[in-house]
Amino acid sequence: MLKISEKKYQDIILYLAEKLGGEIKGKKKLAKLLYFVDFDFFEKFQKSLTGDIYKALPVGPFPVSMEKVLADMINAKKITVKLEKERADFNPTEIYIAKKSVEGKFSKEELEILNRVILKYGNLSGKQLEDLSHAEAPYIGTAPNQEIAYELAFYRGTCAVCT
Repeated sequence: MLKISEKKYQDIILYLAEKLGGEIKGKKKLAKLLYFVDFDFFEKFQKSLTGDIYKALPVGPFPVSMEKVLADMINAKKITVKLEKERADFNPTEIYIAKKSVEGKFSKEELEILNRVILKYGNLSGKQLEDLSHAEAPYIGTAPNQEIAYELAFYRGTCAVCT
């Protein structure tokens, strides 16, 4: 059983937002960025950064504690949420805007993975990230709505993080 560090989790969200121009556009995008951060980190260092559990939902891997962490961040005024209506037939997109800076420090290894995820996935849309995560072994190898085992990260074929 993993144990989340809410402070570290919040700092990761703030760091991602800061490096992506002060905001993260969409809940799906945030969920997938966190997935790539955690599973890349696990693949290289055998531990999760956020400590969260991921479920294999129809839209791809989803961190079960993310919405609670976001609610706590909104209450603490660390982020605000702006709704943007992009199309009449779609729900509005939630845009998470960083209002505070990262409070903690990241290790060299943590920064390596965070910066890699930002560089590799930061400019992609939530839908593009969903498609990428659907093609990975952790999602493919997990029954719908079940917990994704971190150990499946070793079957991703993304050993660029191993170098």
